[in-house]
Amino acid sequence: MRFFIVDDSLAVRAMLSEIIISEGLGTVEGEAEDGIDVDCELLNNKNIDILLIDLLMKERDGLETIRAITPHFKGKIIMISQVDQKDTVAEAYLLGIDHFITKPINKYEVVSVIQNEIKHYLQEKSIKNIQQSLISLTNFHHSSITEKPIESNMTSVIKHEVHTSGIAHSGNTILMELGIVGESGYYDLLNIIEYLFKLEVNCKDKFQFPSLKQLFEQVALEHCSSSNNKNCINKEAKASEQRVRRAIHQALNNLASIGLTDYGNPIFEKYASKFFDFTQVRMKMLELDGKKTHNVPSRLNVKKFIEVFYLEAKEAKEN
Repeated sequence: MRFFIVDDSLAVRAMLSEIIISEGLGTVEGEAEDGIDVDCELLNNKNIDILLIDLLMKERDGLETIRAITPHFKGKIIMISQVDQKDTVAEAYLLGIDHFITKPINKYEVVSVIQNEIKHYLQEKSIKNIQQSLISLTNFHHSSITEKPIESNMTSVIKHEVHTSGIAHSGNTILMELGIVGESGYYDLLNIIEYLFKLEVNCKDKFQFPSLKQLFEQVALEHCSSSNNKNCINKEAKASEQRVRRAIHQALNNLASIGLTDYGNPIFEKYASKFFDFTQVRMKMLELDGKKTHNVPSRLNVKKFIEVFYLEAKEAKEN
């Protein structure tokens, strides 16, 4: 993996470089002491896979830098900062970061976070390669292959690439229809419904949905299994929640786009009112159509989305 580090502290840059190299995580292809020195052309020319960037810097801070590069930089972004305020962290995740590391730097946390991001990055890259191959194959045989079989073939290949349980297969199909396969929260959502399915199967009494906190902690346990460190679990649980929220926001955007183009689209009719409050979907449609000047409220019902996702995946598995 190829890394680029942006931090106004020479000591922090040196420490991160040493960790990356000594732990065999990849190579450090460049450094900068301020966000003003970083742009998409620089990162793309160096084929950067993971950008580590400080939040607070003199000329251009981490948030402003991410706003500038995210339209074209497709690598992973890990933010580093002493600031741990909820609003700031939430804004960073919504802008596109994949994880948040707090200072002072802890070697074990850095290694754990980077290893998880490498895993996600490779999985996403694998899925995109599969999709590209299928699209190329489709274009080549466009006269003999209809749209429906294409989707079926793509789903089948990705199923074998990602998960093996029936509930995850069904979930993968739903997430594909929602257009969020490959989003950072995609794997978290599949892990959550697998956990829910196992929990329900093993439940002797009447099954009840766990709290969101419990669900995200369960996902975090898988990522932090090597260290079993409580601090690692807590931070990964928060990161998992933010990834899922971002994926849900994208699903809302995708459904609204479909509804705006074709109100009678079967995917829109099937999912829009199930996963979201329809008023919110309608507001998003108006925003995309340029008839609404302010953004749709960011507060989405995450628990409702997960519950509906699980029930839909379970029903599809049984049919």
